[in-house]
Amino acid sequence: MRKALYLTAVAVMALATSQAVAQDKKTLAVVVKGLDNPFFTVLGNGCAKWNENNPDSEYTCLYTGPALSSDEAGEVQLVADLLARPDVAGIAISPSNAPAMAAMLREKAPKIPIMTVDADLLPADHDLRSTYLGTYNYDMGVKMAGHLKTLKPEGGTICLQLGNVAAANINERAAGLRDTISGTKGTEMLKGEGGWTEIAGCPVYTNDDIPTANQQLADVTGANPDLDAFILVGGWAQFGPEAYAATTTALEAKLKSKELVIVAGDTLPPQMDALKAGHSHAQIGQRPFEMGLRSPDVLIQLIKGEKVEDPMYTGLDECTQETAETCIGG
Repeated sequence: MRKALYLTAVAVMALATSQAVAQDKKTLAVVVKGLDNPFFTVLGNGCAKWNENNPDSEYTCLYTGPALSSDEAGEVQLVADLLARPDVAGIAISPSNAPAMAAMLREKAPKIPIMTVDADLLPADHDLRSTYLGTYNYDMGVKMAGHLKTLKPEGGTICLQLGNVAAANINERAAGLRDTISGTKGTEMLKGEGGWTEIAGCPVYTNDDIPTANQQLADVTGANPDLDAFILVGGWAQFGPEAYAATTTALEAKLKSKELVIVAGDTLPPQMDALKAGHSHAQIGQRPFEMGLRSPDVLIQLIKGEKVEDPMYTGLDECTQETAETCIGG
């Protein structure tokens, strides 16, 4: 099944390739962790908008990725395939498995510009890319912690929901949250610091799978009725709005009284609907459309040999129940 889905993604990419070649344009590829994630759909919309804004350019923006966000090997292979194509002039990558992507890039030693978008390589591998464009992920965790401290000043028990084990951007957010809560850099697990303790079995890892994320939310809150906070470090569960609504509706009384607090990453439309319904307390939003829109321009600068800043941060939006109607989302 996974192979078939990957082949489907390759077929889509091949179609885009033929169109680009027919137009005699060079390709600027934006490779995301998975096409099944609505966050990346918005990022892809930015890439499409760039094409719309630049019809006479010698370049075209290609948005692609493996069909499933859990297919780390598929993403690495996609990038390797792009590197072998003569029409590809530059690649922006959101690496799902940062070490695996870096190992491939180091082996291939690309001659074209490589940048990262949304998620970065590990610091030891920054020499493999020219710049990073996206969220300051550590600061995103800091902001999550700030809202958590406001909502629950006395602390309590907490569970963090993370993505892939090797997803650098998600791990940076977790680090920002833990460091801020504990007051100590490099805190790997909350064990009472700042009044917060991570419960047994947490953090949980979704592997970027939406049904898994919702099952984890239901399981953890069901097995731990006295849990004080559940942190969606990424928005996975909320990307499955029906399942998320079913679980949080059952928890509605606890959420309303703030006996249980939910803080989540991202501000896509279904997430803002959840916030307005009182099914989360704060959403820390990234700007995926901007990432997709700006990536081609940065790649063109790199192709021309121009110097670009590293990193380039796209900012964050903080939304609460009180500001949900007017807060920027998406």
